[in-house]
Amino acid sequence: MLKYFRLIRFQNLLIIAATQYLLRYALLIPMLENMGFEPQFSHLNFSFLVIATLLLVAGGYVINDYFDMKIDSLNRPEEVLVGKQINRRTAILIHIIVNAIAIILGLIISLEIGHWKLVNIFILVSVLLWFYSASFKHRYLIGNLIVALLTSTVTLLLPVMYELPPLYTNYSEDLMMLGMNFDILLYWSGAFALFAFLTTLAREIIKDAEDFEGDHAYGRRTIPVVLGIGAARTTVNIINLLVVALLAVGYFMFLHCTERFGEACLKYNYPSLIYIVVFLIVPHLFLSYKVLKANTKAQWHSAATISKISMLFGILYTLVVYFLISN
Repeated sequence: MLKYFRLIRFQNLLIIAATQYLLRYALLIPMLENMGFEPQFSHLNFSFLVIATLLLVAGGYVINDYFDMKIDSLNRPEEVLVGKQINRRTAILIHIIVNAIAIILGLIISLEIGHWKLVNIFILVSVLLWFYSASFKHRYLIGNLIVALLTSTVTLLLPVMYELPPLYTNYSEDLMMLGMNFDILLYWSGAFALFAFLTTLAREIIKDAEDFEGDHAYGRRTIPVVLGIGAARTTVNIINLLVVALLAVGYFMFLHCTERFGEACLKYNYPSLIYIVVFLIVPHLFLSYKVLKANTKAQWHSAATISKISMLFGILYTLVVYFLISN
């Protein structure tokens, strides 16, 4: 059984589930209640949404390992499961089953909110993950962008996509009166999604640098293979500095304010400043330093781990927002 948990990256799935629950219960619902609204997407349906998301991601991991058996045998031979501990046909069957269940759950919750066409998101993600593993992953930069886009969309924007339609249906007049104050909710969600996109993009390039040997041997057109390790190092650090710059701009434009957004800025100043500097900006600067010094596979792996931790700190900022809204 343990090998199947390893195949679907069970620890990563737990992080994704925690991310979606934090986004909903520490950010979306508190902000809605602070504006005088009740969440319209039921707790049960949200649980179905989380399960569907996890199944899509699990299916993506399985099909990725299926297509990457040969490359992984060079990059990380000790971690190869498909073809060794798990039969290839079994892997494909798992992929089909988990995607089918995810799409069915997506259809159920889409029908529940009266927007059945939203199930197309689940179908599109399933198809993209297949083609990513089979083809796009081997193309220059496209694979990195697809992973970053899917991470930000599926993990962080799906909860918002399923909350807003019934909310607009039941509170349309009230929302029109709120105007910009309600848009704050969209800004927050978009900010977390952008953070996830950029940090995931940087981490994918770091992982490509770590896997340079196998990717080069099998002709995969990653940034390190096509442009060289130096270009990959520069690209990652440009993204890191962009994240730091956006965090600083975001703080001074949207958090360090007293009148522009009225009560939406209430008490966000100093706790946010401390958290952003200590847990977001400093780790990203440290990551840039590690990337500059990285030359061996182990050093790139260390940088990838730091990048993952930085991403977690970004998601945990929802708890800071929850504390500030609730007190």
